[in-house]
Amino acid sequence: MIDIKLINIEYIVVAMAAMILYLLYYVFTKDSEFNKNIRSVASVVEDLNREIFYLKKELTETKKSIKSNSSRMSDEEIYEEVERTTYDMVKPLSLGVKRLEETLITIDEQMNSRIASLESGVKQISIPTSVHGNDDEKIISLFKQGVSLETISKELHISKAEVEFVLKINKIK
Repeated sequence: MIDIKLINIEYIVVAMAAMILYLLYYVFTKDSEFNKNIRSVASVVEDLNREIFYLKKELTETKKSIKSNSSRMSDEEIYEEVERTTYDMVKPLSLGVKRLEETLITIDEQMNSRIASLESGVKQISIPTSVHGNDDEKIISLFKQGVSLETISKELHISKAEVEFVLKINKIK
């Protein structure tokens, strides 16, 4: 009788170990995909930084050009030139930020769906609330009376680990 229970427990432990290994494999696989997405975001950010550098350079050149031509231009013409130059510089930056925002929204949606998927997968793993059903109450009662774990396991013909498991599940030890 005890051998059958031990075999059943061994099957449960092996099944849980297999489920945990599968979950680890799944998480590592998804983590690699997430890292790939992060690298693409980093690439977009790098492109934006490069574009900012070129825009700053162009702004500096435009300022020099305006200074050299300011004696020939009226205040209104200078204002229009600055406004036009600023718009030309901001437009690509705005488009890059918009692409980055879309990429981040996509990554966020993917992560939320993956988290929901993992949560539902974890919820489907059924952990038994009791090792031997009625033994839970006996274990808890004996433990509260001060009976040692070894004595409880001998009296109920179960392993010490099972006694500890029941106490931990019921948040007693």
